[in-house]
Amino acid sequence: MNRGRAPARPASAPAPVSSPAPVSSPAPDPTADQATKDAMSNATTVSPAHSASTASTLITNIAALVTNDPSLGDGSPLGLVRDAAVVIDGDRIAWTGESSKAPATDNRVDAGGRAVLPGFVDSHSHLVFAGDRTEEFNARMSGRPYSAGGIRTTVAATRAASDAELEANLTRYLTEALRQGTTTFETKSGYGLTVADEARALRIAAAHTDEVTYLGAHIVPPDHADDPAAYVALVTGEMLDACAPYARWIDVFCEKGAFDGDQARAILTAGKAKGLHPRIHANQLSYGPGVQLAVELDAASADHCTHLTDADVDALASGRTVATLLPGAEFSTRAEWPDARRLLDAGVTVALSTDCNPGSSFTSSVPFCIALAVRDMGMTPDEAVWSATAGGAAALRRTDIGRLTPGAYADLVLLDAPSHVHLAYRPGVPLVTGVWRRGIRVV
Repeated sequence: MNRGRAPARPASAPAPVSSPAPVSSPAPDPTADQATKDAMSNATTVSPAHSASTASTLITNIAALVTNDPSLGDGSPLGLVRDAAVVIDGDRIAWTGESSKAPATDNRVDAGGRAVLPGFVDSHSHLVFAGDRTEEFNARMSGRPYSAGGIRTTVAATRAASDAELEANLTRYLTEALRQGTTTFETKSGYGLTVADEARALRIAAAHTDEVTYLGAHIVPPDHADDPAAYVALVTGEMLDACAPYARWIDVFCEKGAFDGDQARAILTAGKAKGLHPRIHANQLSYGPGVQLAVELDAASADHCTHLTDADVDALASGRTVATLLPGAEFSTRAEWPDARRLLDAGVTVALSTDCNPGSSFTSSVPFCIALAVRDMGMTPDEAVWSATAGGAAALRRTDIGRLTPGAYADLVLLDAPSHVHLAYRPGVPLVTGVWRRGIRVV
């Protein structure tokens, strides 16, 4: 996000993501006034089919509305509107503005002086896996450094799991993320590393989102340790053929201990030839060629971006590639924090994501990552919220999510707080009290 001006908008993606399994709405906040409780209760009893197809809903009495449209409200990149209202019609936003100017609708929800913002866009996660790495985390917190090798533990557990077990695990974490305000997510393969296991991971993921990423190039598995070139050939050949029908993206872990620049270029180029668009794990553990390669290939996102040269920053500032920062990984590995301030001041578009995975960032909480980014990466609260919503959308090259303006999907979050700043101001507090996804209240 460029300071003082609105970031460029990316191109729209073709198809909306499919909804994760809805969760039951909790009881209204006991601290809310009775009118607000009644309105919230009524909102959850509307038939989902009716809500999605024929009914319009006004959410009014919003203390602060984040639209991410700088032509609205205060003119900032957040497009912050005070004393605001939003109209949902079907699965889209139909109107936003001041409460006093709101049109009539079929249903009405009183936000009770709370803040509303777009649903979080988690543009980097690894959710198709089995097992966990508790022992590894415990050892690391006791002094052992993180390396890419721990991935092999999850590979073994994932290969041994049934399809049902993998899908149950996936939906568990999707529901967990939804309760914390995530309405769009990307997820990857990468814990199978055989043709059959990578293809089934993507098939399972594709039942829950269109933002599916083929990451056969996560690491070189033990059975190819003596011949990495043969594994690259597999990833760019038979495995790619089996996986491409389920994926939109292709990714590679370009890092010491994983894949070097030449291997990464070959893998991403092969994916592009099959119609998959590149994204890349870049410059997480050390300086390397990943960021430059990402810009060269017009990757949608270069993810991690912890160790950057001035040339890397300049390349990101001059291209369309988003720098996706993943503070959960630094928190969980006690690694050096990415310098978000350096990127923002250079005019780079920045996204924030969870990197939810069982090894290096086992969190599904975007609010937690927002707090970390503000506290330890030099971001302001406004910048962090933009990066976790519109920034994530940019990292997926979407304009129909990450903002609350007419025509965008009605994905929005109601906080039990008067301002979005409370996401960083009150870290660790479960502030999300309502979530609408595609116009239906799901939390």
